[in-house]
Parts: sequence; structure tokens; C-alpha cells
Amino acid sequence: MKRRNTFDYIKLFFKGIFMGIADAIPGVSGGTIALLLGIYEELIHTISSLNFEQILYLRKNGFKSFWSKINGGFLFSLLLGIGVSLISFVKISSILLDKYPLFVWSFFLGLIIATVYVIYKLIEKLNFRNILFVLISIMATLLLSSFSTVEINNIGLLYILFCGIIASSAMILPGISGSLILVILGVYTFLINALNNLDILIIIAFILGAIIGLLGFSRVLKYLFNNYRNITYSIMLGLVIGSIPKILKITLFLIAEPWNKDLTAKINNIDIVISIILMLCGFSLILILDKKTKK
Repeated sequence: MKRRNTFDYIKLFFKGIFMGIADAIPGVSGGTIALLLGIYEELIHTISSLNFEQILYLRKNGFKSFWSKINGGFLFSLLLGIGVSLISFVKISSILLDKYPLFVWSFFLGLIIATVYVIYKLIEKLNFRNILFVLISIMATLLLSSFSTVEINNIGLLYILFCGIIASSAMILPGISGSLILVILGVYTFLINALNNLDILIIIAFILGAIIGLLGFSRVLKYLFNNYRNITYSIMLGLVIGSIPKILKITLFLIAEPWNKDLTAKINNIDIVISIILMLCGFSLILILDKKTKK
């Protein structure tokens, strides 16, 4: 495990905040942000190491040794940032997406495009087999994004549990948005309202499902990283590329249609210029983060 000081844990907290913001918005993956911030593989290995044997280890060796073994400082700081971000950003994101949707999606479009370049550099050799996996994952993401997004009424706790399992698996995959999965499953608005209203039963059911999904799927990812590293990054590259048309479609729709709930308000040239600048800012931000991470 990496040796960290207090400042390192504060940075992890803010990285968790960025991941939470991404997971709160359909179309953007928290896994993508984790990858860009240089903590993705550590996150996967840390989550996948959690099991019931750790409880026995706690009883035998004490809390301090247990905390170090599970990389507790890393996990706690990150999850605290994600939790704070999700709770607070739900309201902020609803305001931003309502008032300035074009600007928000333009910024994230820049982030995603730059992510393609970052993941591409992680692949040591892009041979025929890796290219094939890239193409397959692109088609899978495009297919997933094309599903209808009809909100469901009369949602039960078991279905919420199931949604938590599926969405959490997507949240740690770069390119696939957990929130988008919730939109496709028809529960996104329902869960946002439950979080706003602090509906404890709904929140607990979803968190329980998310924990099950994270613990299970992280083990799959850990195995893939240990044994098929280039193929894994090739799949992730395809997932991110496949997510671009979805966000691009939303952005172009916002340019072509009225916004801010005012049917007379049209996107003007200044708005388009600002959106392009924000897209370039998002693109540049990722390249800067990538450079800083390497240092």
C-alpha cells in the first residue's frame, strides 16, 4: 500500500468529489474520472480485496492492522468524497442541467474525448485482437445507449436492489455511466427524489445493491488487470469511444432546440462559442491531469 500523509488523504477526498459529480450525471462515468486521476487500479484492487475473512483478521490482529490491510484510509477518504458529492451535487446538478444544459454537456464532451487519448496510451500494443475488443465494446455501448428510457412507476425494493447491483458495476467501468444505466432502467428520477427526500428504505436498498455489485464486479476487473491488461484497457477504450455519440447527440440537440424552459429562447452564437470553450477546457483539463498524474 502507498504511504500517504494528511494532504494525500485530502486530495483523495476531492478526487472522490469529482467521481461523485460524474456518477450523478447520466452519460459520464465515475470510473473514467478515477482512471484520469490515477487511482483506478488501486480502487479496483482495494475493493476486490474486501471479504468476510477481513472480519476474522480484525478480531485477531486489531483495528489498526486491519485498517492498513484493507487500505482503509484510501477507501474512506474516497467514499467520503463520493458520498458528500452525491448528496450535495444532486441539487446543484439539477439546477445546472436545468439552467445551463448546453454548457454542462459541452464540458463533459471535452472530458470524454480527451479520455480516449489517455486510455489509448495505456495500451502497450494495439494489435488485431485488441482492436477487435475495442470494436466489440464500442458496439455494446452504442447498443446500451440506444435503449428506451421510460420512467417506471410503483417501484419495489427488490428492483431497487437489482438496479444498485447493475449501476454500481457500470460506475466503476470507464465509459459506462452508472446514472445512464439508472435512466435506462427507469429509476433515475425516482432515486434522485428519494435522495432529496431522504427516503431511508429506498436509499438503503440501493446502497446494499451497490455494495454487492462493487464487491463482485471489482474481482472480475482485478482478474482481468492481472491477466489481460491490454485487452482490459482495449475494452475500456471502446466503452469510452462508444459513449461519445450519446453525449454528442445531447449536445447537438441542445444547440438545435430551445432551452431553459423558454420556448422563445434560442441558442445564440455566444452560447455556442462558450460551449466550444468549455469543451476545450474539459479536454485540456484531462490532459493536464494526465500529465500531473505521471509526474
